[in-house]
Amino acid sequence: MGDKKTVIIGATDNPSKYAFLAAGMLKEYGHTIVPLSVHGGNVHGEIINNLNEKPIISDVDTVTMYINPVHQREWEDYIVSLHPKRVIFNPGAENQVFSDRLKNEGIEPVEACTLVMLRTSQY
Repeated sequence: MGDKKTVIIGATDNPSKYAFLAAGMLKEYGHTIVPLSVHGGNVHGEIINNLNEKPIISDVDTVTMYINPVHQREWEDYIVSLHPKRVIFNPGAENQVFSDRLKNEGIEPVEACTLVMLRTSQY
């Protein structure tokens, strides 16, 4: 499978959150992570980049979403500009309107849980 560079939208340093668990598991499975959030912090040894600065990130395979659809709106153009192969909408992040836009942009929308995908070799 190899390394699939993954941008985590809604990354957190809170160990009780799924985004935190996903960051750790992605690293454990050998994937490069780029954590982004408006809150900052550090997750599994990686600095959480400020989403407001919309950092330029190249060679993105996957964006995994941990923010709800209301908060996604302001980041949609940025996410599309990263040219990921797919965007995973984790439970609570499902967004049919954005999913349809992604399809039109040639990006695969996936409604799934990153943790389950990793554990079941579907990542």
